[in-house]
Amino acid sequence: MEIGALGPTALDAVRAELAAAAEPARVAALGRYLQAGPGGYGEGDRFLGVRVPAQRAVARRHHGALTLDDVAALLRSPWHEERLTAVFVLVRRFERGDDRERAAAVQVLLAHTDRLNNWDLVDSSAPYVLGPWLLERDDAVPERDDAVLDRLAASDLLWDRRIAIMATFAYIRAGRFDRTLELAERLLHDEHDLIHKAVGWMLREVGNRDRPAAEAFLSAHHAEMPRTMLRYAIERFPAPLRATYLRGSEGRPLGR
Repeated sequence: MEIGALGPTALDAVRAELAAAAEPARVAALGRYLQAGPGGYGEGDRFLGVRVPAQRAVARRHHGALTLDDVAALLRSPWHEERLTAVFVLVRRFERGDDRERAAAVQVLLAHTDRLNNWDLVDSSAPYVLGPWLLERDDAVPERDDAVLDRLAASDLLWDRRIAIMATFAYIRAGRFDRTLELAERLLHDEHDLIHKAVGWMLREVGNRDRPAAEAFLSAHHAEMPRTMLRYAIERFPAPLRATYLRGSEGRPLGR
């Protein structure tokens, strides 16, 4: 019997449903939003024009039938929406799986960090798969927490560095701020705006839960922080305190 005679697979169904939900009129706007044009951080990415709620619905329908090999195949897709749908499936499989399934999901993510090649792909996966796993079971992956996050933070690949800091959101939610602050210091002089924004966002989340911890970090580093990072970090501080930190960093360009 030919393989095709077995009928469409779950992977085929996912791709067909995403294609059916495509809105070509949205493609140009998505490309601009995710900077897929020449010189952008998402340069060369391709879009079907599928809305995120539709992708989440596809993931809900098929997450149980897809294998992790199928998820990996979607992550290797040239289509952004297929990769993001794979992320949604991976998160659902991780949240519902036993330890073996969760470990396998983490390995799929770590093997495809180069395919998590935009901020939405990183931010939808790292805090919900890698971060919780390292927080709970740092001895069940080939590298321990410190090694995994430090390796990613030191990577030349922008997306690895964003994965590292965004994964610490799981630590922040658990009331642990040490890893976020350590990586924030390591990434303080990163050249990329997407890292400035991510580090600032995580510092803001620390401040939402422990203002003294955030202020101790900012007191030590605000004068050298990129202005974008600083603005994100102090966004919810009282106006007079925001002004004090911004005065201390005057003269620095927004990106630096």
